[in-house]
Amino acid sequence: MAEITEQHDLVIAGGGPAGMMAGLLFARAGVKTLVLEKHGDFLRDFRGDTVHPSTMELMDELGFLEEFLERPHDEIRTLTARVADQRITIADLSHLPVKCRFVAFMPQWEFLDFLAEKAKLYPAFNLAMDTEAVGLIEEGGRIAGVRLANGREARARMLTIAADGRGSVLRGAAGLPRRDLGAPIDVLWFRLPKGASDDGVTGGTFGAGTFIVQLDRRDYWQCAYVVPKGAADEIRARGIAAFRDDVARAVPDLADVTATLEDWDQVKLLSVTLDRLTSWSRPGLLAIGDAAHAMSPVGGVGINLAIQDAVAAANILAAPMVRGEAIDPLLAKVQVRRELPVKLVQRLQKAVHDRILTPLVIRKAVLDTVPLPLRLFQLFPILRRIPARIVGLGFRREHIRSPEA
Repeated sequence: MAEITEQHDLVIAGGGPAGMMAGLLFARAGVKTLVLEKHGDFLRDFRGDTVHPSTMELMDELGFLEEFLERPHDEIRTLTARVADQRITIADLSHLPVKCRFVAFMPQWEFLDFLAEKAKLYPAFNLAMDTEAVGLIEEGGRIAGVRLANGREARARMLTIAADGRGSVLRGAAGLPRRDLGAPIDVLWFRLPKGASDDGVTGGTFGAGTFIVQLDRRDYWQCAYVVPKGAADEIRARGIAAFRDDVARAVPDLADVTATLEDWDQVKLLSVTLDRLTSWSRPGLLAIGDAAHAMSPVGGVGINLAIQDAVAAANILAAPMVRGEAIDPLLAKVQVRRELPVKLVQRLQKAVHDRILTPLVIRKAVLDTVPLPLRLFQLFPILRRIPARIVGLGFRREHIRSPEA
């Protein structure tokens, strides 16, 4: 563990995807870096674990791809929707112009362990686990590091990065302004074993007043049951048996395995937030990832956007930091670089919230026929390339431009 009393060039609060990727890249450039992770390990279940082609391209640019793909993962090449008893392919990743034409479902602890393992190869990298940042150190109108839950401090000579997630303590302490875009839904996550009638296809089922996403994890289904915002307590009050019946009614293929849901400890609530900071920085401080923009689970792109932020930050800031230049004037460039992709994705997510999920989940719409937009994917398969490109590669994809010491 790094000695916290020692001062570093860069302190990163948060050991999630954005924080770990930033830590790796800055240390790789020779910036003396300390990453703080409040937990003792990375083993938290029901976290986002979709690694998209854009992220795997970055692993390839770093020379890590072969080793990365040796970690446990499942590969998804198409995304589907099931409505009115029909299965429609809406995204086909096989045409993407990249090496890995699939989404990898990799447990996030495996992903973060991998990044930490690679980062530790660089002498400038330090990682402190069980170390929570709870406040900021401000000196002369500039952020100079963070205060820790144990009463100590972690000081940063040049920059502090807030990568402490959608509930970021540091962005609040810094007074960075936030715009809430509103999210009408929450998500209940749970696992179900494979049943006799399962077809092993990842996708969503809707049209019966519900929306359920099934992610094929080889040995089991990871399921997302979309509910109206704030409705989780009411659903729990009805009892686990009623919830099992709702799942079986919505997806008959799961009816033979829903009995494995025995209590609410098996069901995790994700409170969905859709927001972004209008200013990502102030002197000595930069917010990236969920701390700068909380994403909806729609499309599963949050992790990958966070990683793109980390890459952009390193591309813009790492070399000047190594040269000892003043970087405060450069911080806004990270926001300028990354804000448009964030806005575009959030606009699409909000459209899905308002035009698809609100009618289905809140108004309980029942579909007896396949809507025209979905029929078009059947009639014109080339259209499947559009959502595949958005989900797989996103907008304004980043590449590794930061130096290696």
